[in-house]
Amino acid sequence: MSWIPFKIGQPKKQIVPKTVERDFEREYGKLQQLEEQTRRLQKDLKKSTDADLAMSKSAVKISLDLLSNPLCEQDQDFLNMVTALDTAMKRMDAFNQEKVNQIQKTVIEPLKKFGSVFPSLNMAVKRREQALQDYRRLQAKVEKYEEKEKTGPVLAKLHQAREELRPVRDDFEAKNKQLLDEMPRFYSSRLDYFQPSFESLIRAQVVYYSEMHKIFGDLTQQLDQPGHPDEQRERENEARLSELRALSIVADD
Repeated sequence: MSWIPFKIGQPKKQIVPKTVERDFEREYGKLQQLEEQTRRLQKDLKKSTDADLAMSKSAVKISLDLLSNPLCEQDQDFLNMVTALDTAMKRMDAFNQEKVNQIQKTVIEPLKKFGSVFPSLNMAVKRREQALQDYRRLQAKVEKYEEKEKTGPVLAKLHQAREELRPVRDDFEAKNKQLLDEMPRFYSSRLDYFQPSFESLIRAQVVYYSEMHKIFGDLTQQLDQPGHPDEQRERENEARLSELRALSIVADD
């Protein structure tokens, strides 16, 4: 939302106190910022959950690709290792999907619903500004006749202008009061509205990463071979790579 006051001629009389205008601009500015933050948070959460799903789906595909590798047909130990990895990745993907579904339901959807109220608020502000424009226009008209010589026709037009002004002034004051009363209440309500959602987001992350700790802990126990620390595995791989490089079919010309 963006609020741009109407550019019109000003009556001589200050019809809206400057303190009231400052209060209005302050409260409305806070809601503009809240809308932008809500939109940004919803967008970032959607990106995050999409990335999470893409990650776990890619991990499952990698494990399936490894299972179809010809090595698995020749080496039972390798097959067992990849099978354990595939099981772990599928468990991870399942828990990840549960986490994303919960975040979508309890965080993203409430954010979306909360954001849907801002267009109505923006329209209420526009109606208030239109009422203010009409109020200023008619107030200027009244002042014009008040400054003229008090002849019969002028007094008649002054009376008519004042009659036109009264309901317009009352309409603006009602709209202005309603917004000044309700905008701070709306802003304060964000705490009670969002707290359950953010608590749900934290719980979803805690449950997911707790399960990941179990899944990868089990996988580590299945894959670890006593007597084969990482340093030794690295040396063995380097030795095997050197043997491959020594083959004539891969030797440099």
